[in-house]
Amino acid sequence: MRNYTYTYTSTKHWPDKMTSASPASSYNIPASSVESIYEIKKSRFISRTGYITNKGDAKAFLAQAKKDYPDARHHCWAYQFGPPHSPHSAAMSDAGEPSGTAGKPILNVLQHKDIGDIMVVVIRYFGGIKLGAGGLVRAYSHAAQLAIENLTIENRTATTSIIIECDFSQEQTVRHWLNKSNGQNIQANYQQKVDLSVELPLDQLSSIELQCKALGINIREI
Repeated sequence: MRNYTYTYTSTKHWPDKMTSASPASSYNIPASSVESIYEIKKSRFISRTGYITNKGDAKAFLAQAKKDYPDARHHCWAYQFGPPHSPHSAAMSDAGEPSGTAGKPILNVLQHKDIGDIMVVVIRYFGGIKLGAGGLVRAYSHAAQLAIENLTIENRTATTSIIIECDFSQEQTVRHWLNKSNGQNIQANYQQKVDLSVELPLDQLSSIELQCKALGINIREI
């Protein structure tokens, strides 16, 4: 099994339309944490969004929200880790609100956005007027949506590290392939043959494998 790492290739604001890039090789993530405020019927909803990749960080992110707003009645949340179209983990919490009225609506918003490794915490200050189950669902959904709209994102590209073993006469040809494929951190080790180590975008791997195979060049993972 190859080990994949990720690099950050661009920063941009939340697009009007979802990108068509392959979620397995590239996906959007939050570039920074942001807060948005939404008020309805005297209840105030503060949504905090951030880049979170594991449960430990999620607990810390929630704990910070509770520390910053200790007098709020509810701290509801949802997250999804990994590529947005195939996350490896997702969770939610109503945090004392009626079942299904807070965490699920927040998560539903996340699942319809082209962003991975994201957590949204919605802090609610009760204004004295009950919103009802339907009103709560709409309010938490809107608060999460508002948070996403104000979010700045960046693109996360999967890479894999490989070593290409070639003859000395093939080195320049292989280097040309790697440069065209946006290979990074190319390093050479000269012995009986040339070992070229490189960090390669995952979506370029199959092309390099085919080119190497045609010339009888060996590839191995690091």
